Amino acid sequence: MRRVTRWAKWMAIAVALSGAAFSQAKQDVDLIVSGGIVVTMDGARAILRDGSVAVKGDAIVSVGPRAEVEARYKGAQTIDARGRLVLPGFINGHTHVPMTLFRGLHDDVTLNDWLYKYIFPAEAKNVNEEFVRWGTRLAAAEQIRSGVTTFADMYYFEDAVAEETKAAGMRGVLGETFIDFPAPDNKTNAEMLSYTEKFLKRWQGDALIHAAPAPHSIYTCSKKTIQDAAALARKYHAPLLMHVSEMKKEWEDSEKANGMSPVQYLEKIGVLGPDLVAAHCIFVDEADRKLLAERQVGCVHNPSSNMMIASGVSPVPEMRAAGVAVGLGTDGPAGSNNDLDLMEEIDLAAKLAKITKMDPLALNAKAVVEMATIDGARALHMEKEIGSLEAGKKADLILISLDAPNAVPMYDIYAQIAYSLKGSDVETVMIGGRVVMRERKLLTIDEPAVLEKAREYGKSVKASLGME
Repeated sequence: MRRVTRWAKWMAIAVALSGAAFSQAKQDVDLIVSGGIVVTMDGARAILRDGSVAVKGDAIVSVGPRAEVEARYKGAQTIDARGRLVLPGFINGHTHVPMTLFRGLHDDVTLNDWLYKYIFPAEAKNVNEEFVRWGTRLAAAEQIRSGVTTFADMYYFEDAVAEETKAAGMRGVLGETFIDFPAPDNKTNAEMLSYTEKFLKRWQGDALIHAAPAPHSIYTCSKKTIQDAAALARKYHAPLLMHVSEMKKEWEDSEKANGMSPVQYLEKIGVLGPDLVAAHCIFVDEADRKLLAERQVGCVHNPSSNMMIASGVSPVPEMRAAGVAVGLGTDGPAGSNNDLDLMEEIDLAAKLAKITKMDPLALNAKAVVEMATIDGARALHMEKEIGSLEAGKKADLILISLDAPNAVPMYDIYAQIAYSLKGSDVETVMIGGRVVMRERKLLTIDEPAVLEKAREYGKSVKASLGME
């Protein structure tokens, strides 16, 4: 009996010891980003001075102090982030990426003239699927280099944009344009609807691509066209992208034709809702702002574009105060903004608000960094997936070097990001757990081939417009 009791005791001790050993065993993960200044942009806006991020598959499994994360997890790979900022990837909430190939084509004109006298004719003569593919590749290289991991796009042949975006490893909310005249890809409304429905079906459930209908605006689309686009978005539980209240003329014409503002008109025809991403939102009064907030519409502020075309200044502080989710965008990289550098927009958004309000407190550094990350995710209705570094969210993150002269010294992290650091300071980029740029070397794009092809397109576009 004693032998049995003694044996049982030893077995209990052995089980307890093995259990303790098991509990202390490290969990395997694919990668640990180790030892950086982790700017989480989580609900508490926690900043970890010596932090680590553990990644498995396409998701974050842990964010915390380096010692704690590395005590619990064993990474198949490690990225040394010491001396660098680690942030959620930037979100470019509004652009037209194939227009990189029209960069600098014609500047210093009004939006109306730019569209109708220059861009629409240039697109009619040059835009085809191959043009769109190369323009998207060029844009992907530019955006990754400046820390953009997700972008929202509106253009033609958007299925080709989606293919190239996925090939580059980027996350995209990609809208096929609805417009009431023959477009480069679809010549009739019936073709437009058919193409877009196939596009939405093809990309449903994709890890990186969120396909969307994108009615251009109330001044280029009829009521029926806009409602058809909205119905298609709701049928497939897809986002809806649209330019909203971006010109004074648009607002005046709506008041004259509809007896109400563009925002109120979209409410009347049943389009405002939590699926809508509204680009610009410049001419929105207090009633409009209240309506946008109530309908949970995401808005995207494009400071460079609004300044370059002198369209006006979006009332961003008032929209944020009203509860509207406001993100940041570059707009298209031609005419309305000739680059895709979102860090430039962070800087300009703050300064534009300050000077127009004559108040240095109008929009502070922390607020504009929020607009480029977590609020940008809210504007795209994707805050459960991206926008902050938190367990369970997608592993979209960037490392920013602090070694350049413009990066030192550093007293306030948000101010450094907003006013001192540049897109060129971005060193490493990860999207969905995949490293797409490491130590400034692009890993998913043949950059020399893209640059060579872009130069060729520059010559052919000039020739098509008699500019040579």
